[in-house]
Amino acid sequence: MKKRIAVLGSTGSIGQQTLDVVRSFPDEFSIVALAAGQNTDLLSRQIAEFKPAFVYCQNGKDLLPDTGYKLLPMEEIACHSQVDIVLAATSGKAGLSAVMSAVTAGKTIALANKESLVMTGEIITRVASKTRARILPVDSEHSAIWQCLNGERQEPSRIILTASGGPFHNFSAGQLSRVTPEQALKHPSWQMGKKITIDSATLMNKGLEVIEAHWLFEAPFDNINVLIHPQSIIHSMVEFVDGSIKAQMSCPDMRLPIQYALSYPNRLPNPQLHRIEWNRIDKLTFEQPDFDTFPCLKLAIEAGRKGGTYPAVLCAADEEAVEMFLSGRIKFNNIADCVERALEQHQAIAHPGMEDVMESDERGRQSVREFVRESQC
Repeated sequence: MKKRIAVLGSTGSIGQQTLDVVRSFPDEFSIVALAAGQNTDLLSRQIAEFKPAFVYCQNGKDLLPDTGYKLLPMEEIACHSQVDIVLAATSGKAGLSAVMSAVTAGKTIALANKESLVMTGEIITRVASKTRARILPVDSEHSAIWQCLNGERQEPSRIILTASGGPFHNFSAGQLSRVTPEQALKHPSWQMGKKITIDSATLMNKGLEVIEAHWLFEAPFDNINVLIHPQSIIHSMVEFVDGSIKAQMSCPDMRLPIQYALSYPNRLPNPQLHRIEWNRIDKLTFEQPDFDTFPCLKLAIEAGRKGGTYPAVLCAADEEAVEMFLSGRIKFNNIADCVERALEQHQAIAHPGMEDVMESDERGRQSVREFVRESQC
């Protein structure tokens, strides 16, 4: 039988690439629900093509006339009995409650929304263990780790998350202060949404991935390392107790980890996915990350180690600061300043509930807004 998929964030980069995968395998997958934000034009075209039974849109009144679908909140879509897999691709905290709804219902979640696990990892993993919900990683790095661990009986001794380094990995602090939003949005390896592209440029994204890996693979922070790999061919590695290392390698194309999560435990042949042409690769290089020049990585790892509500403040402050950078209110290197200020001011709760997480999120955002106002006075 076809796997019935709900795509949350269908008009974003990951959502659109998910629909590309579904188009390649019409006998394997069907789209039963689409959820999006404000891009009603694209969502309307997706509805016309895939004819989902359920739809969510922030501006639902602006959609084309009803063609047989039912408007539902994302939380109801995520736990609906007609949904087999929830592809969670919303950005930031927007899809957090929907992911929680899916986990509570014991669904299979193909997770591309890293903030869900970063902000509420303790809560989600506890609930998932009770409901037997399956969380399948879609991020290329976590998919790589997952693939390397498949079939292994022993815990890894070390997880190595690779990072392209973004467009500025050789920049000095002075050069970073002059970076424009247009420059920061030009990632050298991946085509992604604006928020994650900026996070990749600051290396915040890699810090969030460290926290996510901690929850996905039950790995201590001391056993998770970050390595800069500009070619983006090795997507991550796992080292075992005997010193053996497994690496997952492929061309940088998000459709591959998306497809693997949707088709798991099977692999499907897809001629649209590019193969590595080894004769065109002259070298694979690796560097240690520069924590001083890119402090967001250090801030994220420290917040993950502290736990509690610190990661929620981290995500909220970063989201607020990135938006301010994109709108020209702060400089590129001020993003880290804003996040650091919010974390310093935070009074954490060690084992939070969802309400505590949401309150911490708002406090983190407010801290950034106040910091920027004070700095510009």
